[in-house]
Amino acid sequence: MTTQVPQAPIGGYFELELAPPHDPVGPHLLAFQSARAAFRALLAAGAPRRVWMPRYICDSMLAPLTALGIEIAFYALDDTLAVASDVTLAPHDWLLYVNYFGVCDAQETALLARFDPSRVVLDRSQAFFASSKACLAELQSPRKFFGMPDGGLLRTSVPVDQPGAIDAHSLARMPHLLKRLYSAQEGYDDFRQAEQTLIDTTPEGMSQLSRHLYASVDKTRARVRRNANFATLHERVGHLNALALDADAIDGPLCYPLLTPCDGLRDALLRERIFTPTYWPDVKARSAPGAFERHLVDHCIALPCDQRYGADDMERIARVVLAHAYS
Repeated sequence: MTTQVPQAPIGGYFELELAPPHDPVGPHLLAFQSARAAFRALLAAGAPRRVWMPRYICDSMLAPLTALGIEIAFYALDDTLAVASDVTLAPHDWLLYVNYFGVCDAQETALLARFDPSRVVLDRSQAFFASSKACLAELQSPRKFFGMPDGGLLRTSVPVDQPGAIDAHSLARMPHLLKRLYSAQEGYDDFRQAEQTLIDTTPEGMSQLSRHLYASVDKTRARVRRNANFATLHERVGHLNALALDADAIDGPLCYPLLTPCDGLRDALLRERIFTPTYWPDVKARSAPGAFERHLVDHCIALPCDQRYGADDMERIARVVLAHAYS
């Protein structure tokens, strides 16, 4: 007996009108529900004995290693956000490096000249627009740059299979994205709940909803606007920044990272309804007192410069920073 496949419905209520997800993530990329899940799939396929990880990283990126029983060796950063000079890779070691805030292209290039590129994983979760480099693997997290409920991308020479299971929880992660159209604060609890649903690093494919949303994003506009906003902030407050940033060489950054000893700046910005995330409080538990990583947690302020904003918004941010710095 022949089984009839149900025909697609015609008519009824409208869905969100989004671009069709034709090759939505580009060639040679695998699409997962999160970058950490993509990392776990890479680890399972490549089976390294040990992975060097920066102390300055979110705990969520350590979870895949712990789940698979892979040894973790931590390394420190120098004051340019580069890997400290005392790191040596043993046979069968990998090293993961984060392109922090999307401003570390030069550090990546130097790293790949220093270590065997076939053993280096570049974590571009904060550097979506960074150009591809020859290395073991590259990870991306488009949901940190665009309004998506899930999504992590992997480019690698390691034979990793695209998961058969597709993430089925995207609708439950939508409330904060919809509420953000009306208010930045009302959806914050929903945002935190959505993040909790991505704790499980078991690899699944990117949801159909995220594929459609990703295909609908004007990525060129986002990149251009981020660059312009970054340049504006650098011109206005760059003299306060302890990080040496070459604004002309930075392309599509996550934010403007302002490293300053000014106490209370984050609170001053918050009073003016300018919200800045803290990267990452859990770092302190694995960093010694006085370590550069602890200094970054406490004093590196991630000023928003994304595509939602323009020159007037950057000027508003700069005024608050300057007023606090010279008060």
